[in-house]
Amino acid sequence: MSVPLYLDHAATSPIRPEVLEAMAPFLTRAFGNPSSHHTVGEAASAALEDARARVARVLGMRSGDVVFTAGGTEANNLAVKGIVLAALARGGRHVITTPIEHESILESVRYLERFHGVAATLVPVDAAGRVDPDAVAAAIRDDTALIAVGHANNEIGTIQDVAGIAAAAAAQGVPVHLDAVQSAGWLALSGLGADAIAIAGHKLGAPKGIGALAVRGRVPIEPLLHGGGQERGRRSGTENVAGAVGLATALERAEGERAEASARVGAQSARLIAGVLAAVPSARVTGDPVHRLPGTASFTFAEVSGEAVLLELERRGVVSSSGSACAAGSDEPSHVLLACGIDPAVAQTAVRFTLGHGGLPGDGPEQLAALVADAVSAVRS
Repeated sequence: MSVPLYLDHAATSPIRPEVLEAMAPFLTRAFGNPSSHHTVGEAASAALEDARARVARVLGMRSGDVVFTAGGTEANNLAVKGIVLAALARGGRHVITTPIEHESILESVRYLERFHGVAATLVPVDAAGRVDPDAVAAAIRDDTALIAVGHANNEIGTIQDVAGIAAAAAAQGVPVHLDAVQSAGWLALSGLGADAIAIAGHKLGAPKGIGALAVRGRVPIEPLLHGGGQERGRRSGTENVAGAVGLATALERAEGERAEASARVGAQSARLIAGVLAAVPSARVTGDPVHRLPGTASFTFAEVSGEAVLLELERRGVVSSSGSACAAGSDEPSHVLLACGIDPAVAQTAVRFTLGHGGLPGDGPEQLAALVADAVSAVRS
């Protein structure tokens, strides 16, 4: 097993060489502002629109639906705040989400509650982190403006029944926003019935600082950034052309590998989970055992500090995490695990392994399980 072994792809992934190659011209000779009306600017504009069309194809949207952003957090903010703010004039003052969402969704909802008088319903999840589409449907009100849900959870990997949620929402004329930051490249994103989809480049092998929100043209959205009216007035600011090209390239490559990588890496994760459970009696898997991202294996270890286990693993050449990088450094237990009914003390023992498309070497899952057992034993002693 190579060292160091990086198993924190849910936090960020390395840039693919082909992505850097595709971006390079737009960081050097083709550096123009896509809003400029001269040959240099027009070349940049053409590259930007080509990237937009490529992203749209993978997401099952139209080219004009795609808005480039600075990342997944901005894309989620634009979707939740933008769609709900646009709905206020029509009496839409209610939003539905779940308690396990990424902070970019939950904090956007809290902002709308505090400053715009919007009401929010957080539909509970089960012990595996899944929400019942029927419960979501039952929460819809006459003034519901949006349902926002993560396709796959960033901490435990649980996959939601998005098609079921979207069908229930469509029957009552409510748009659905899908946070696909973790699922892009692992799960099919087209044909789910979502009205808005957020993705982030750095989870796919593109750089940090580029993302996209695809929102269907029939869904009104209020911009959050005002200025020169770029991105068809939905997100002002000079576009990151090189980043957009990198995002499109990474998304296409990940989509092309998706079926093979999901099957191969999913099998490796299953071997890792089996190995850890066999080697560490106190280990418990978090998340849904069936509806799970292929590259995610997350555990709790009763009465053992998860952070201490992570330090022991890093000494053994394995880099992983306790959960969301956005909450790193917090002393509070994971809101995701708490929402799944896990005791706060147990939630603080969590360790998450997230694999990339490359997966692990042949006997890597078994070697890693042995290293996990050694690390837990070292912490206990």
